[in-house]
Amino acid sequence: MKKKSLKSKAYALVKGIKNKLFSKKTLKVLAVLFLAGVLSVAGLFIYYMKDLPDPEKINKRIVSESTKIYDRTGQHLLYKIHGEENRTLISIDQVPDTVKYATIALEDEKFYDHFGIDFRGIMRAAVKDVLHREVVQGGSTITQQFVKNSILTSEKKISRKIKEVVLALEIEQKFTKEEILKMYLNEIPYGSNAYGIEAAAQTFFSKHASELTLAESALLASLPKAPTYYSPYGSNTETLLIRWNHALNKMEQLGYITQEQKEEAQDVDILDKIKPIKDSIKAPHFVMYIKEQLVEKYGEEEMKRRGLKVHTTLDWQKQQTAERVVEEKVDELGEKHGFTNASLVAINPQNGQILAMVGSKDYFSEEIDGKVNVALRPRQPGSSFKPYVYAEAFELGYTPKTQLFDVETNFSASGDEDDYVPHNYTGEFHGPVQIEDALATSLNIPAVKTLYLAGVNKSINLAKSMGIEGLNNPDRYGLALVLGGGEVKLLNHVAAFSVFANEGKKQDKASILKIVDNTGKTIEEFEDKEGEEVLEKQTALRMCDILSDNKLRTPLFGTNNNLHIPGRQVMAKTGTTNEYRDGWLLGATPSLAVGVWAGNNDNTKMKPGASGSQTAGPIWNAYLTEVLENTKKEEFKSPDDLEETGKDVLDGEIDVEQELDVCEYEDGKYCLANSKCPEKLHEEKDFYNAHSILHYVDKDDPLGDEPERPERDPQYENWEDGVKDWLEEQDDDEEQWEIPEKECKKEYFKDLFSKVAIESPSNGVVIDTSNVAIKANVSGKASANKVEFYFDGTKIGEDKSKPYSYSYTIPSEKNNSQVKIKVKLSDEYGGTDEKEITVKVEY
Repeated sequence: MKKKSLKSKAYALVKGIKNKLFSKKTLKVLAVLFLAGVLSVAGLFIYYMKDLPDPEKINKRIVSESTKIYDRTGQHLLYKIHGEENRTLISIDQVPDTVKYATIALEDEKFYDHFGIDFRGIMRAAVKDVLHREVVQGGSTITQQFVKNSILTSEKKISRKIKEVVLALEIEQKFTKEEILKMYLNEIPYGSNAYGIEAAAQTFFSKHASELTLAESALLASLPKAPTYYSPYGSNTETLLIRWNHALNKMEQLGYITQEQKEEAQDVDILDKIKPIKDSIKAPHFVMYIKEQLVEKYGEEEMKRRGLKVHTTLDWQKQQTAERVVEEKVDELGEKHGFTNASLVAINPQNGQILAMVGSKDYFSEEIDGKVNVALRPRQPGSSFKPYVYAEAFELGYTPKTQLFDVETNFSASGDEDDYVPHNYTGEFHGPVQIEDALATSLNIPAVKTLYLAGVNKSINLAKSMGIEGLNNPDRYGLALVLGGGEVKLLNHVAAFSVFANEGKKQDKASILKIVDNTGKTIEEFEDKEGEEVLEKQTALRMCDILSDNKLRTPLFGTNNNLHIPGRQVMAKTGTTNEYRDGWLLGATPSLAVGVWAGNNDNTKMKPGASGSQTAGPIWNAYLTEVLENTKKEEFKSPDDLEETGKDVLDGEIDVEQELDVCEYEDGKYCLANSKCPEKLHEEKDFYNAHSILHYVDKDDPLGDEPERPERDPQYENWEDGVKDWLEEQDDDEEQWEIPEKECKKEYFKDLFSKVAIESPSNGVVIDTSNVAIKANVSGKASANKVEFYFDGTKIGEDKSKPYSYSYTIPSEKNNSQVKIKVKLSDEYGGTDEKEITVKVEY
């Protein structure tokens, strides 16, 4: 044991010495590697320094070439993006402190403390760059940003980043912080062709930079990060205001301004101070829509420098017509109906190309927030959403002839706190209607029932597949979805309607035909595609057939209505939201889909009764009438004839009023007439077929077997109650809607037949005279036809009127014997009854 212990100690000693030797070697290796790394990095920096531009010549910036946006022909220039860099150099003394501090607060709060670069930011960015194997993270100081914008390109390469760092360090050595800030503020792009703070102040506020207020300075400092996205003339002004408030908060945190100054600045309606854009621009909302796409695809800097020529899908003639019609009709009808704005979008259903886009009546109007492109803003669509729901119902097996009850109905489920009882626009109910009539006349109750039958989730999924975006909270919308409970964008709405016009095929929205760079190379070009079938062809054709039938819509809109274009087949659907906040009209021909929204940007109510047909309708009608003039007439293909489903309720063959041969056996109760029913009780009577569709079909499988227990459906009782209430209002007989199902049986009428009794003589008496007066008593509902009298089995006479009696002389041979006296009744209903007594004759 001792020897073994000594051996173990020796082994441990040797191992310890080896570990110490190994650690020293490791340290030497690490030291060598570290030194090599430092030398390599230094060498890399020296290598890139050799061909860097002279920092003394930084004012000689690279001149960029403008990007030009054209219509589809390439002959109409719509807009130049930075076609000429608008720049006015000013001294640092002319730049107010508010501009400097707002810029520093947002872009580089340690500007006065670092020497050109932020090591922590660079290291953080480097880690992400390595992970992505390219430069994806910024970490730039104001000095670096100046280098990037004025001297270097914005290409995302490690080599460019190294050059940026080297130049930033050199510039920090050669210039003071104030000089660097001056160069930066004179060079940085603020958007709308404004380069430098002086140009920005003139462009956005019509004043010199030296005159800028704190609120104005903070807004301008918010723009350089993403000039197009944050542009006061763009669609993201809400996000711009968030950044503006952040700038003021940050300035207070850093001690540049007091809380009182911050709050005073935040009380300013800063966007109201922005002056209208002065650039030459045509189709402004569409141009800004294109510009945002270009920035997202190519980046802010690349878009400025590449000199792109962008040929869009815009049809200049259709666009001009749209702008004029929108302006004229809003001016003509706006005051009458209480709306100040409208938006119009036109798309070619066959290829998805956007042909016209008017985002508001006047892009330059501050009074109506004209720069907001309403075509891209979510708004409640009202009944214009109904076609997607009915289309889903058709996909499931329901037909245009399917019968629904348009009656007051409470759709609230058990446990709901509030009732949901929608009403029609006119406030009237129409009883049994077919789906095609309900859709064409925009009845609300049948639409809600159809949504329940089709399913909320299924209907939303179909709408999304057709091009509608959003609607991500189906539980929040519930059955109100079909009446416009969700929100859609006009542009997407028109694109989705295009699917109906294109026989069920979806074409992605397209706004660019071709992009050519400054060398003449085509870098992007539109390609015709077959399109994706998202809707069965027959469903699309049926929808177009229903919505283009002026006879179907006439009961609500009249013959000459705003949905009708004389001599043209055009499908159309209106929409009006609660409290008249939005008016819609969507429609299409086979090659042109057009949608119009009318209302107020601030969501204020229009005047009562301002429906979609009265507000958006005249704009839509006037536009289509004009653009279709002198064009080839087009018609939708006719859908195939409807095949019978075998279910009367789906085929529209249920007659609510049904004439039957019946017999009434109690007050208000009938049975199906047969030989067991008295002939006099037979009558032909009308009855109502008083059941909702849920009585006949399983909503999830309408073509399947009828439900064995339809009452299990959570809406069954609600719908049945609505039907019964409506039917009771149609007739004073409250039970008339109960169709008899039983054949008549004789016992049903036993209480109707009359009864007969022998009033005199009494049973068992002795008759002591040869003459006897027999009296009968008749009781019951039925009138007696006659009463027959019998003496000892022989009929002796009859009486047909009250009092029923007969006098009889008893033959002598019957004396001193017992005899039977009988009376026999027959009544008006064919009922019979008889009674018999026994008497003794002794005279």
